[in-house]
Amino acid sequence: MRTSRRVFFAGGLASLYATFKCVRPGRGATRKKGTAASGHGIVCLDYSRSFICNTASFNAVRFWIESRTVLIDPQRNSQTEFYQCGSCKSENTFAEKNLFHKGNYDFLPIYGGGDLLIFRRPAGLSNTYRQISKAEDVWGEPRFKLRPCRHIELLTRWEQIRDRTAAGVPLVSQTEIHHPDTGLRAVIECPIKTMNISLDQRKYQVDTGPVALPDLSRRHEPAIASLRLAFVAFNTQNFADFVVEQPTSVIQDGTAVCEIYHYSKPFSMAARNRLFAVDPG
Repeated sequence: MRTSRRVFFAGGLASLYATFKCVRPGRGATRKKGTAASGHGIVCLDYSRSFICNTASFNAVRFWIESRTVLIDPQRNSQTEFYQCGSCKSENTFAEKNLFHKGNYDFLPIYGGGDLLIFRRPAGLSNTYRQISKAEDVWGEPRFKLRPCRHIELLTRWEQIRDRTAAGVPLVSQTEIHHPDTGLRAVIECPIKTMNISLDQRKYQVDTGPVALPDLSRRHEPAIASLRLAFVAFNTQNFADFVVEQPTSVIQDGTAVCEIYHYSKPFSMAARNRLFAVDPG
């Protein structure tokens, strides 16, 4: 991915609007762009009430949806929606005692395109950090309980952003990125967990994550393999900074003593960002 914030790709805000005008809450599958319902206006998920409910009798586990990434492939005339779920810990499910594993790790699933990507993050590096399976093979057929927000207000002025932030209104962001060589695009949507406001400088800054950041430099098979866990930050419309979870050296007294999974090596990308105040309804 290119990391320059100075040049934004063709289409800009209009292309992002067109993408989300046609995207409604789906079933996490790849589909031809023409088959999506057109609807009216932009759709944002109500992240307080959107879940993935699995159907296996041994564990019909329900996951809260934490962000959505839409991967758009103009060459194949398709788009795939990915739903990144909230983290939990490794556990002895339904045991009589000792419910958490002694060698514990963070556990985070992402659904999309009929596949399931699971991240397992132990204390050190592991060859099971990423696992891709067919979604139905893990906890049965997933049921996508996706609820749209009733009312969405696009925030274009500083005063709007300041006032909606201070009022405690839920905020959602959409960040569109693009790779000029492959033509692949993606729109990352997430509820804003941390919003910084400088009343002195009349500036804002979003900092939130994790989100599912795709590698757009090539076409991955399956498409879910392109995803990495990242945090996103931005304070203007035309670029976003990311920091990605990856093997990272722990330095003590100038010496690398071990490697762990950590969000590191921040970089900047040309992007198109939008902010919304939402009424879940």
